[in-house]
Amino acid sequence: MRKIIVLMILLSFSACVSTKNTIQNIDNQAPIPTLTKQNSFVLKTYSKDAKYGYNKDFPINVFYKNSKDENLNAERFLNALAGPNGEEIKFKKLESCCPFPSTHSELGAGFLDVYQLTYPGLNKPKILYFNIYERGILEVPLGFTIKNP
Repeated sequence: MRKIIVLMILLSFSACVSTKNTIQNIDNQAPIPTLTKQNSFVLKTYSKDAKYGYNKDFPINVFYKNSKDENLNAERFLNALAGPNGEEIKFKKLESCCPFPSTHSELGAGFLDVYQLTYPGLNKPKILYFNIYERGILEVPLGFTIKNP
């Protein structure tokens, strides 16, 4: 009975995973970012692509080393951001979505993490997509700046 239940769970999970990876900006040769003394990433470049971070096919690829650290790099990235005029941002993880095949996961599939960001004066929260399974060049998404240390 237990084997049947496990098999059903695996089959239902595999049915949810796309057989094609639609993520366009994976670069597993990208340099590992430097950390500040405040444990946030050092960001140096601004994206010119309006889709970067805002579109599930162009997520912010922050990777991680093991499952106990799965939110660590997304938070390091978010802690390096500020609003367009230097405003302090607040963020919260909303959900995981958008399964895709990944060789960097024990299950053979990864999920994108969806974060909501707000800052004083922002009328509508901004939503950013993060891929914790792959690496990519880290850039500041449009509408944000680099936080002063």
